Amino acid sequence: MQFFIDHDWQENMATPRAKVGERAKTHLLILLCAIWLCVGLIGHSPWKPFESQSISIIKTLMDQPFWSMESWQHGAWIAPTSAGHPNLETPPLFYWVAAGFADLLSPWLPAHDAARLSVGIWMLVTLLMMGLSGRELWNLGIGRQTNFIFIGCLGLVVSAHTLMPAVAALTGMSMAFYALALVLRKPWRATWLLAAGLTIAFLAEGVLPATTIVITTLSLMLLPTLWRNPPVQRALLTGVLLALPSIWLWCALCAHWAPDLWQAWWQSQWSINQPSKHFYFLRTLAWYAWPALPFALWGIWRFRHSFLHTYRFQLCLAFFIASFVLIGFYSDRSEVHALPLLIPLTVLAAGSIETLKRGAAGALNWFGLILFGLLMGIAWVGWWAMLNGSPARLYQRLSYLSGLSTINFNLFYGAIAVAVTLIWLSSVLRSKHSNRSSATNWAIGMTCAWTVFMSLWLPMIEAARTYQPIFEDLRKHLPSKYTCIYSKNIGASQIDLLHYHTGIHVVPAEDMQIRHCDLYLIGDEPGKRHALPGKDWQQIWEGEQRRQTKESFRLFQRQ
Repeated sequence: MQFFIDHDWQENMATPRAKVGERAKTHLLILLCAIWLCVGLIGHSPWKPFESQSISIIKTLMDQPFWSMESWQHGAWIAPTSAGHPNLETPPLFYWVAAGFADLLSPWLPAHDAARLSVGIWMLVTLLMMGLSGRELWNLGIGRQTNFIFIGCLGLVVSAHTLMPAVAALTGMSMAFYALALVLRKPWRATWLLAAGLTIAFLAEGVLPATTIVITTLSLMLLPTLWRNPPVQRALLTGVLLALPSIWLWCALCAHWAPDLWQAWWQSQWSINQPSKHFYFLRTLAWYAWPALPFALWGIWRFRHSFLHTYRFQLCLAFFIASFVLIGFYSDRSEVHALPLLIPLTVLAAGSIETLKRGAAGALNWFGLILFGLLMGIAWVGWWAMLNGSPARLYQRLSYLSGLSTINFNLFYGAIAVAVTLIWLSSVLRSKHSNRSSATNWAIGMTCAWTVFMSLWLPMIEAARTYQPIFEDLRKHLPSKYTCIYSKNIGASQIDLLHYHTGIHVVPAEDMQIRHCDLYLIGDEPGKRHALPGKDWQQIWEGEQRRQTKESFRLFQRQ
């Protein structure tokens, strides 16, 4: 019998195996991850609220090159702020990388699409770290299963394709998690991974993810397994200490170049929510972490006798508790902040799925098939309704939500949707029901449903969420010469998108006593029109977003 001996990058020899289909399963994982990562990254303008702030910051960095004197005089690269958010929100690592992608690929792609490709790189590293963590804590083959469950999580797919720093912070936290999983076997390698993960997490999103990593590390060091192992203790302490110079360097530079921004940001990082948001995140996890959550809960019950005495469970428990407690006290009500909770839940679920009762695995498998089959069916029916106007009620609803009367047929995207749908049907018909196949089928269903929706519905989603046409029309109607523009009743996200699409910086109307502007931009609520700014102002432009919320803007010029 012929055996295949694998040699991995961790310098350990894999167990000889003669399993049929292992290579095919690996190819399936690579194909699924590639499709899952790429679909949705390009082809649409920045969407609020998360991408609007990010793209405004990226445009600011691109307008002030890193080596220019002006960028250092204003500290733009050290303390990046957006047009609509004058306060420092996060450290600059994510924006540095995104601006680099935008500058490098600008000849071929719009800045927002090029910058969004950096998100794909962050998520690629995250998937690698998740797979390695699952294999390290459980066994060979579980790493593949970890990634299948991870990309199948309902709450991850949109966030993983959004231009925001939380994606880079997730990469850093997954890297630190893998370091803590590896430390018992490879302490020296774990040291550098922990240092890199902690540095990335802090420089991407600030104190919260870095504190989660530090608290988890210190908690694990108190366990008997690690307490009696001096090399592991030294490795973990060294990893944390190695991250401190980079963190301190940015803090020092920020405090020097932008002391006011730094002081306000540092104080905001330690402000506690009253009341806490723990119940909100508990409710969110009920759907956000599916299917990792039911598998993880089963694992807790199945291994309940050894759960508190085995390192793999101790690591997952410590990381989850630290993340959950901290985000409840220091995060706002946003699903994005629940991303770190997916790391321990997914790893725990990956190793527990083998012990799941066959009936329960079959029920979960059928639930996934029905769910994603229904979603793809809705995608196809909705697309057909927008093309032909039938069924009429569905067409009217989609037209109302998107602001479009019809959509054009795109042969390329239509062919992709057909091919992906056929792949999903083939996987359903040929699937062998087993514990592992339930997670695999879920990942296939999630990837196919996401691809079909982004292929068929992207024009409708883009029409409903984009501000590009209206703001570009505004730019065409601007006078050739003007000093500045007042703004009133315009949200921070809209101001950020206005800055990105037109390069305009607006002045709040409250600053009329300080600045003397000759243009006035007013945002009107749906169905309402605010009073004129005064007799001295004449309206020169009015625009309305195409979607049916009727969000409109009026531009006035001082007479």
